Amino acid sequence: MRQYLRVLKRTDFRRLWTGSTVSTLGDGMTFVALSWLVLAGPGGTARLGLLGICYTAPVLVGGLAVGYLLDRFDKRAVLIADSLLRAVAVASIPLTAAFDAMPAWLPFAVAATYGLLKMVPLAGFPAAIPQLVDEPDLDAANALESLSFSVASMVGPAAAGLLISQLGAANVLLVDSASFLVLALAAAAVRQPLRPDAAARSDTDAGPPKSVAGLARDRVIVATTLAFMAFNIAEGMLLVTAPWLAGTHLPGGAAVLGALLSATAAGEIVGAAFAGQRRPRRRVRAIGVVQALAAVAFLALLATPHQLLVGAGFFAIGLLSAPMTVWAQSLRMRRIAPELHGRAFAALRTLMQATPPLGSALVTPFLLRDQLAAAAVTMTVIAGLPALYLLVAVSDEAPAFVAARKET
Repeated sequence: MRQYLRVLKRTDFRRLWTGSTVSTLGDGMTFVALSWLVLAGPGGTARLGLLGICYTAPVLVGGLAVGYLLDRFDKRAVLIADSLLRAVAVASIPLTAAFDAMPAWLPFAVAATYGLLKMVPLAGFPAAIPQLVDEPDLDAANALESLSFSVASMVGPAAAGLLISQLGAANVLLVDSASFLVLALAAAAVRQPLRPDAAARSDTDAGPPKSVAGLARDRVIVATTLAFMAFNIAEGMLLVTAPWLAGTHLPGGAAVLGALLSATAAGEIVGAAFAGQRRPRRRVRAIGVVQALAAVAFLALLATPHQLLVGAGFFAIGLLSAPMTVWAQSLRMRRIAPELHGRAFAALRTLMQATPPLGSALVTPFLLRDQLAAAAVTMTVIAGLPALYLLVAVSDEAPAFVAARKET
């Protein structure tokens, strides 16, 4: 706890972290609202799969551009512009719905806008962390980022599930639009410039890769990224399976969907709190262990229609996946040269966030045929096999520039 308090005393970190938390809270409500809008229309299950693809696929395009923006402009300005643009996009649904003029394609367009710009905060905030905190506090800062995401993801879906029945799915999106404005104000209040470090850009003689493409030579970065990409395919399958279960196999409707997503986030809170205070000596092995266990947790879907058992599985997936994120993010910050942080985090997170659409597309035929067991086993295999590779074939050796930095 002392480590977390020390990091939160850093005013600029606290401001950006708070704004990010509020914005993520709105994001957690948005997917539930969009899902319910789509499910309410004709061909709901098939359209839900399309929504999942729209929500995740454009990240591959947007993420390629985000890294260059973060490494060339002040990260505060990039975050502000992104927040204002998405606030307008999300508000378009409740505004058009208020006049009974919302076109059927608009939820998909908003979801695609989300996907296109999703990497801005996902890469921007982590890329700013090394500029906002000291190196010994990286694990705690990354855990706080994960905790922020998890708490907001727990409260957001649960609140959306309750509010949809009172306000309607379209009006719930107004909350997310407002949350983007909060992040824009928080980023504007950060006093420390978050521009690329010119000194760091000129210090390339210590051995770090001089381009993002050079990261392909780092076996640890490559192996952990591929493992996360595979795990995210399974999570992309779960992204579509959760609302399908709530709408067809579990009693309770939107409230149950919110509860399942909140159970995952609750697990992430516990897992991130643990990971932020524990620094495993062999990070890659530790990541492999928790990923293998998280893969097994997907089998809890087989307990349908028992809500508590299914919810326990969602909780376990969050509990075990959060340490993966915290430890891997700190590992990358220590292994990747500072002048590449913006492009590297954008590129790596783009690769990892680009795979959920594969999962959304892969699981839809299973759900159309009501083959939940086959879907659950497929999730487990896809998520688990790369973890075994991390356990048996990848070591934690440090690149040359890390060793040199420790010596100085």
